[in-house]
Amino acid sequence: MTVYAPAAMVCAADQLAAQAGVSALRAGGSAADAALAANAVLSVTSPHLCGMGGDLFALVHQRAGAPVALNASGRAGSGADPARLRAEGHAVMPLHGDVRAVTVPGCVDGWAELHARFGRLPLPVLFADAIRYAEEGFPASPLLVAALPRVAGAEGAADLLSATHPGARVRRPGVARTLRAIAEGGREAFYGGEFGRGLLRVGGGEFAEADLKPVAGWVEPLGRRVFGHDVWTIPANSQGYLTLLGLAVAEGLGLPRDASAADWAHLLVESARVAGHDRPDALHEDADLAALLTDAAVAARRDLVRRDRRAELADLTTPGGTTYLCAVDGEGTGVSLIQSNASGFGSGLFEPSTGIGLHNRGLGFNLVEGHPAEYRPGRRPPHTLAPALVTRPDGSLRAVLGTQGGDAQPQALLQILARLLYLGETPGAAMAAPRWRIASGTGFDTWADAGAPVELEAAAPGAWDGLAARGHTVRRVDDGRYGHANLIEIGEDGTRGGAADPRALIGAASGY
Repeated sequence: MTVYAPAAMVCAADQLAAQAGVSALRAGGSAADAALAANAVLSVTSPHLCGMGGDLFALVHQRAGAPVALNASGRAGSGADPARLRAEGHAVMPLHGDVRAVTVPGCVDGWAELHARFGRLPLPVLFADAIRYAEEGFPASPLLVAALPRVAGAEGAADLLSATHPGARVRRPGVARTLRAIAEGGREAFYGGEFGRGLLRVGGGEFAEADLKPVAGWVEPLGRRVFGHDVWTIPANSQGYLTLLGLAVAEGLGLPRDASAADWAHLLVESARVAGHDRPDALHEDADLAALLTDAAVAARRDLVRRDRRAELADLTTPGGTTYLCAVDGEGTGVSLIQSNASGFGSGLFEPSTGIGLHNRGLGFNLVEGHPAEYRPGRRPPHTLAPALVTRPDGSLRAVLGTQGGDAQPQALLQILARLLYLGETPGAAMAAPRWRIASGTGFDTWADAGAPVELEAAAPGAWDGLAARGHTVRRVDDGRYGHANLIEIGEDGTRGGAADPRALIGAASGY
């Protein structure tokens, strides 16, 4: 359902995080403060999704016009050696258990930048709930319990072993100690402190002290007008352009007004396919993604879509661990923030002394010699994180939204935004509606398979099975990998309407 509030709202994948964000707002904090408080709690309670060992992106809309964008994604260490990986027989980046998949975590750097520019309350106040949960314990979520077997034997993960059943109390003293250090000493207490020293040891030469310099920075957002609104996201190295490109293609296809129709699913699936089929070649740190969003470029991709059959895209090239949260304060400032380990518990490696998990964002690199996305020192990998923000033509804020889901993030956002902006559905209806996804083996290799099937949630309308008659391979799969989205919409009268994805089980939209 849609939750409404007159003044301010926070949506997060854990109700404890949403409560922390609302507490910050009630104390006079900004939307950025609320996002920081919520994210800090999630770094404690949801290590299977995110944490201080991961990356962060954010969009902030403060006044009429375009938002500002924060890229806090880390870079490969100075010891990155693609030739060595190729010599060992790797054709793609290792996924788990290999520190070479770890890039320098950018999350805490992103916190520092967001707080410096938009924060009002001191960090000790914002982190108080997170520190308390880490020290005194929090109830394990069903999703954490289900994910735990993957890291049960990992060094540094011992604190998590008490998550034996949903509701079991879990304490994380190393995380509490780290949050206290950051609250008192800022980013340097993290990168130059206990965690940073431990990362250098775990890296075994992958990282040097100089690699731990600040990486977060403010960048120009990427935007496109669709369905009478401006939709914004993060530029390269984020895959957010796929949301904009898919929407732009779909806008000109004459979508039906009935979301249960086979044509609805087929045309959106095809919009996602023609937008994303060349992502492995198109997306890298220095990519000019704006060129892919021009009217001519969009029209060329739209021309590939056939209403009666699946397009044959001959030039196709070779579980998610992410959390998304959003906040809107009483002044109308909106924050769309996404933070991630990449794949579940990320690399499966932990900094042992603090118990902070290390992401595996290096999975976005490739090992093709000379490719602009090749794994090399100091490079940022192509990134699946893709938060979104919507403004009205007058520049006022309409919505903040995003989801986890690896390669499926733009696919889920395409569906939610089509329902919100085109069909006029409420946040709750758009969030709870059944979804499809273009399937992949790991959740990060969708565009490597030209024949990837379309998977449908079990509750999807029966008419969507008609995709098979249009040439798609269709199967119904309920495995929880259709995204955990959150959405806050600001009504014309200023009322906040929010919805947390029911797929997240313990997510919440909370406001006052």
